[in-house]
Amino acid sequence: MRILHVNKYLYRRGGAEGYMLDVARLQREAGHEVELFGMQHPENPAGLPLADTFPGLVELEPAPEGLRAKAAAAARMLWSTSSRSGLSEAIRRFRPDVVHLHNVYHQLSPSVLHAVRDAGLPSVMTLHDYKLACPSYQMLDHGKPCDACVTGSPVQAARRRCKDGSLTASTLLAVESTLHRATRAYAPVTALVCPSEFLAGVMRQAGVFPERLHVVPHFVAPSDAALPASPGLGFVFGGRLSHEKGVDTLVRAVGLAPDVHLDVAGDGPERAALEALAAQCAPGRVRFHGRIARDELETLMRGSLAGVVPSRWYENQPMTVLESMGAGVPVVATTLGGLPELVRDGVDGWTVPPDDPQALATILQAVAADPAEARRRGAVGRERMLRDFSADVHVERLDELYRECRAVVARTSTTTAVTA
Repeated sequence: MRILHVNKYLYRRGGAEGYMLDVARLQREAGHEVELFGMQHPENPAGLPLADTFPGLVELEPAPEGLRAKAAAAARMLWSTSSRSGLSEAIRRFRPDVVHLHNVYHQLSPSVLHAVRDAGLPSVMTLHDYKLACPSYQMLDHGKPCDACVTGSPVQAARRRCKDGSLTASTLLAVESTLHRATRAYAPVTALVCPSEFLAGVMRQAGVFPERLHVVPHFVAPSDAALPASPGLGFVFGGRLSHEKGVDTLVRAVGLAPDVHLDVAGDGPERAALEALAAQCAPGRVRFHGRIARDELETLMRGSLAGVVPSRWYENQPMTVLESMGAGVPVVATTLGGLPELVRDGVDGWTVPPDDPQALATILQAVAADPAEARRRGAVGRERMLRDFSADVHVERLDELYRECRAVVARTSTTTAVTA
């Protein structure tokens, strides 16, 4: 099968890009022909065959300077003629059987979907966040979980200034979402892929093409290394150091749990504040490693008692949970979003309410007091990852969905031809 992946960035900028590149590699290894389409960027991989069809680079964070540049960026968020024409040319040249889209918001815009529709091709779009239901992606209102735009109008985003507290930025996002909903800009998508049941539920509640939603969990490729003979002594957090991740709650919990140690891998806007908090609450018991390579993070995980995901926002299906379990390490996670689907309390991990340092400290102490139980739950989680979240299973699920979408488009084309 010939598969064209579409994403605004084509280098490992974040989770969506990492997922897309890993899936593309796996599909090539499975015998498919795969190419990429996205925005021009100096960090794109060299030698991409379709690079000359890519629309130009535009960065929106920070926002471009100057009224004309800002107006051009805003217009591209709503509809990008260069993205549509570029993808049309890429499709003409590569001749894919299916187009798999990822994060196309803003820099590419839903205009690319119309290029796919005009070519008569099936399209699959993986939802890596809540953008189609929440203008600001995260379902957060000034750091607190919010579903105002899910159950109501995107205008709520402007009223609440939920994009960095800025009325201008929030209004722009609200206008973008309102227009895209009113014009059914994402209607050309044949199937929408949700990595978690929770995300699918949010989309249904928001009325985002409920009949086209398909739950296909992400995958993990655990190393072949043997499980450690005994669990480590501390805990690990791996991820972005930003407010919604709740790392401050975790640091306070460590301060309330004598003899508990924590390794923090990652970087972000709250790192300095978190380091200061750790020095105050748990001096000498929290180590900050900064951003580290995946193999280094796996080494940290495998040498720990458990991974911790203290999020205070609706996580979708964070890779750090899958990677921890793939390494035979159980996870302590909050009860928000898709986390309870992955971390089954009492089976392969522990769950705890968000923003409750004392409750989290109690669990950390209990885990540290019974390392044998931590190892048992870690082994159960690894077995589940190998069975239900393997790379082979994931590629097979996508292949099946591609075939279904091709059949849908073929039936639609036949019906249209007969009607005409």
